[in-house]
Amino acid sequence: MDSKRHEVGARELFQAQSHLYKHIFNYISSMSLKCAVELGIPDILHNHGVVHDQPITLPELVSALKIQPTKAGSIYRLMRLLVHSGFFCVTKISTHDDDQQEEESYSLTPSSRLLLKDNSNCLSTFVLAMHDPAISTPWQSLTGWFREDGHGHITTPFESAHGLNFWDYGEQNPEFNTLFSQAMASDSQMANLVVKDCKPIFEGLNSMVDVGGGTGSFSKILSEEFPNMKCTVFDLPHVVANSPDHTNSLNFIGGDMFQYIPPADAFLFKLVFHAYGDEDCVKILKKCREEISSKGNNQGTRKSDNHRYCDQ
Repeated sequence: MDSKRHEVGARELFQAQSHLYKHIFNYISSMSLKCAVELGIPDILHNHGVVHDQPITLPELVSALKIQPTKAGSIYRLMRLLVHSGFFCVTKISTHDDDQQEEESYSLTPSSRLLLKDNSNCLSTFVLAMHDPAISTPWQSLTGWFREDGHGHITTPFESAHGLNFWDYGEQNPEFNTLFSQAMASDSQMANLVVKDCKPIFEGLNSMVDVGGGTGSFSKILSEEFPNMKCTVFDLPHVVANSPDHTNSLNFIGGDMFQYIPPADAFLFKLVFHAYGDEDCVKILKKCREEISSKGNNQGTRKSDNHRYCDQ
């Protein structure tokens, strides 16, 4: 009996260790994905397939990457991990010299096709932005943020790590601001796959404000699909400073949503509320409610009660 109990106990401990190690080393998978994007591996695999009509072998990949042949083993390990994570497929193909010998080769999966630069729904910039030190550093100092004494001023981990809130940091670091804006735009671009199925949501609306809409990618898709609805992208001045030219159905306004929100029939929030506490979110929603009411549009007010404050 003691032997069986010991066996079960050991098995549970090893399972617990495996679970623990899985999460300890999770960052290796995400950082390897970032490395693949920076090296341009998805595009190399795609271009090779177009030209040669077959997957790429490891020596061909190393050659295309223009890296030292001595690092081929490390590229193999990188690709093996990314295959395991579902970003690439591995197959066997015959070598040119001997049809009896086969060599491992790599091709894309649906996930890695979303990383191709020529793909209209490319998410490469999203991968890079989410792994930028500006975003990853606060996670490294999360323990310190929990322990710090805010003296009545509640800060975020980001502000604790950088001394600035996220939006001020973006204003003072143009390179990061550009990368983040591109990432949000790439995420919004995915909406073009489903927006035609969302017509009932926008029926009866003459105007809509995309609060925190960045460079306006989502609103541009909406304005093209619903040309009779006037879309306004509202974001911080430095975010919309280089926005595209205004059109009859799409325009850009810079400002602070805690101070003012342009009036409209409906308000769209995409990846906004998660960045604020409950009190700030309530303040923003109250301002939206006031602006809808001030229009005197009963139809717009009724619709806002149902589903017009949607944060994706």
